[in-house]
Amino acid sequence: MANPYLALLRAQTRAQASYRTSFAVDVVSSTAATVFDVVTVLVLFRVTTSLGGFSVREALVVVGLSACAFHAADLAVGEIEKLRHYVRTGLFDTVLVRPLRALPQLLLSNVPLRVLGRVALGVVVLVVALVLAPIEWTPAKVVLTVVAPLAGAVFFGAMFVATSTVTFWWIESGEIARSLTYAGRDLTTYPITVYEGLFRRVFAFGLGFGFVAYYPALALLDRDDPLGLPGWLAWMSPAVAVPAVAVAALCWRTGIRHYRSTGS
Repeated sequence: MANPYLALLRAQTRAQASYRTSFAVDVVSSTAATVFDVVTVLVLFRVTTSLGGFSVREALVVVGLSACAFHAADLAVGEIEKLRHYVRTGLFDTVLVRPLRALPQLLLSNVPLRVLGRVALGVVVLVVALVLAPIEWTPAKVVLTVVAPLAGAVFFGAMFVATSTVTFWWIESGEIARSLTYAGRDLTTYPITVYEGLFRRVFAFGLGFGFVAYYPALALLDRDDPLGLPGWLAWMSPAVAVPAVAVAALCWRTGIRHYRSTGS
């Protein structure tokens, strides 16, 4: 028997690619978010030679790591943001009665293949930044270059799921989710040294956003942390992603148990 989840994915792929010109335009136009991230950083360096202690080539490494991680997560689980629509209209009842797991159904119901352009551009930005940056390559750094964006994608994916589950208690919660996902993307685009005080402690360390791009970049660039923290933190991206997934899973299961049909 064919895997039903793969069947859903194939159906979505065929549907979105059936109008090839429209699909191609959609993919190309969707890359604007990553382009703007890069352009914003370059504009900042028109008025300064250092951003949080980072040169332009070093800052672009942070941008590349952040872009790869966020857009890969957006491609994989970004559609979970439509959960509030499913709950409000009662469509979530239909999802629950099918003999399939609810979360994969939601994620595969409308895979945003247009985000492929953003992922590809993010990879290009990261590769170019790594070529331009003063990096002395070692086997460990090669592994980190692959593992860090993947761990960052898992982290952002967990953040998408965890924040979207607020819908089970408060349907009009879309802006809360975006304040931690898309705002988190903006935060990770820059070195955390540009932020101050409580904000940095809460978001960069408390919620873990600093481990998506900033600390892996420090390891790749052989830089000491300007904040004076130990060097081994630069290798902790996967360790931060694991508890994030655990929290997201707990939020999802609790939300499912809490859910009551709208009756519509």
